[in-house]
Amino acid sequence: MTIDVLQKIEALDFNKSSYKSRSEKTHWKILHDSGNVLRLLLDKKDSSTNTLSADVLQELDEILNDVETTLPHALVISSAKSGGFCAGADIKEFRSIDESEMTDILSRGHAVLDRLAGLKIPTIAVIHGHCLGGGLELALACDQRIGVKKGLEIGFPEIKLGVHPGLGGTFRLTRLIDPTEAMTMMLTGKSVYNGQAKKRGLVDDLVERRHVENAVQAAISGDLKKHKRSLKSYILNTSPARKFAAKKMRALSEKKAPACHYPAPYALIDLWEKYGSSIKKMQAEEIKSFAGLLVNDTAQNLIRVFFLHQSLKGSASNHSNIRHVHVIGAGSMGGDIAGWCAMQGMTVTLSDQKPDPIANAIKNAEKLCQDKHKSGIETRDTLDRLIPDMQGKGVHKADLVIEAVPEDIEIKQKLYQSIEPQMKKEAVLATNTSSILIGQLAESLENPARFMGLHFFNPVSKMLIVEAIHHAHTSDDVMAQMLSFTRNIGKVPVPVASYPGFLVNRALTPYLLEAITLLEEGIDKKHIDAAAKNFGMPMGPIELADQIGLDVCVHVADMLADSLDKPMARIPNSVRKKIDNGELGKKSGQGFYLWKNGKAERDDNTEQKIDDQITDRLILPILDACIECHRKGVIKHLDHLDGAMIFATGFAPFRGGPIHYARTRGIDEIAKTLDKFAHQYGDRFVPDQGWKDL
Repeated sequence: MTIDVLQKIEALDFNKSSYKSRSEKTHWKILHDSGNVLRLLLDKKDSSTNTLSADVLQELDEILNDVETTLPHALVISSAKSGGFCAGADIKEFRSIDESEMTDILSRGHAVLDRLAGLKIPTIAVIHGHCLGGGLELALACDQRIGVKKGLEIGFPEIKLGVHPGLGGTFRLTRLIDPTEAMTMMLTGKSVYNGQAKKRGLVDDLVERRHVENAVQAAISGDLKKHKRSLKSYILNTSPARKFAAKKMRALSEKKAPACHYPAPYALIDLWEKYGSSIKKMQAEEIKSFAGLLVNDTAQNLIRVFFLHQSLKGSASNHSNIRHVHVIGAGSMGGDIAGWCAMQGMTVTLSDQKPDPIANAIKNAEKLCQDKHKSGIETRDTLDRLIPDMQGKGVHKADLVIEAVPEDIEIKQKLYQSIEPQMKKEAVLATNTSSILIGQLAESLENPARFMGLHFFNPVSKMLIVEAIHHAHTSDDVMAQMLSFTRNIGKVPVPVASYPGFLVNRALTPYLLEAITLLEEGIDKKHIDAAAKNFGMPMGPIELADQIGLDVCVHVADMLADSLDKPMARIPNSVRKKIDNGELGKKSGQGFYLWKNGKAERDDNTEQKIDDQITDRLILPILDACIECHRKGVIKHLDHLDGAMIFATGFAPFRGGPIHYARTRGIDEIAKTLDKFAHQYGDRFVPDQGWKDL
């Protein structure tokens, strides 16, 4: 259903003549209908999205005063926003707050939702779109929940901010549905969509928008069956079952989020294991646990990451005039870019020299839609928009042409000479190159002002960041268009200048090369990878090199070595021999690791002793390269640099980004360590002069 249609429906509901009275508070619309049903529509002022801020809860408390006095026949809570029910808490309220203040805020919030839960009348939440975090806690405080089909998303993402649900979610959800499923939702932060929400018992009914009123009346009359806990759920919430399940949960959590870096999952598990038998005790401990977690460094840095994401998104307008995208090259990157753009509503023509890659791209696009919980109709529409184009006729009509052919400057320039005369005068040409300087590629163009780089990361469906790379002659208008386009297709643009490796590859390559150097020095690859993972990287550099492909790593490293003033670690002959022997990493089944079924074979049970010097030799070159990129104007804003490195490389999110980490640890201390390493290991560690200006 389109936003326009939803908005018309919301407006129609509010002005319905059958309502006996209508009134408004700052954030709530209040309607009394002829059947004495009170309807509250959450409509956060000056915001496109509802959030459950302190003032929203305060107004709800005031409304409940009247409800308790007048006792209407029923209370129905819904949203006046077209995008969804409620996105959760107002994260701005989580910054720079002390533990006691947070405890007071939570206690007041609990009191409001307890009042809602304790009303002696039927209470129903009507949920459309996203219902997350505090929004879900509001809905859980109601007797029943009715979900609206298409786009329904329900979840508790708080764990991604370094906390767990704090307004009753921990005890209400574990008592509503299977407690192990409830804990999994909270521990992973993953949402539940559409039919799964009904199947799990998160909503009591799931209906089309036009049937919502019938479902509401059924709930009020008692004809809508309430979800009830099964005998299995009761058993799983007993003390012995909780103790057994908690042990497994801790072991699984440790693999993804080590307790030394991410305390929230373990605090949540402790909360349920110890107090799951008592709502009163669990509620009190939930407040205490949340307030304590919020003020620690992990949570504050993860909240910082949330705002870095918002800042990067805000650097571009969300209004793009790009409607038709033509992608040249249907390989793994080009095909996935085409499928992603089609799923986001673009008309996409996809050309390649052979039909098989195009067929594979269409197959992958269908799977992408399934993975993103698209309906059958939405999937069909996506595939209809993804048009095979062996003759490349889409070049003539496209607003944007994205080139994704092999990383060879001659191939790319020859292609540009062929397609530039065919393109619309106002169309933009973009390359998905990961290593070739944009200015060099532009030399073959008649109109370089309408050319730039759009560097998507692999896999396209999971990586948020796109580097939007301008060269000396890229027009400001084209740059603005591409930033808007990137945001419009659900990605986060990072504006960078053309430079060897751009930002991400320039910063990441020294990390990979130093790991290979350590390997050549005789350090076990498992020790090297363990050091990086212990620091907080999602994957060790040796395994990452295998994932990327050793041939790709060497190609980028050679390019950087030839282009940069600063020396790079040498690629040893042993690695080049591996490539010559076809040992390319994951894609060939053998690299530094042996790969089976897409996974590296390694002994994760062997405890690895962490050497801080190894960690510094891996991580500090990343920081130094970031400083170089900022000093040379590759990226203007240090916060954007932090965000780009977190979202593109997984740089330890709980540390807040490489620059934030450097400042926290101490600029002088890092510069001295780099200088010490330069004397020990060579000039590649000489600290960049930009450290002096930080």
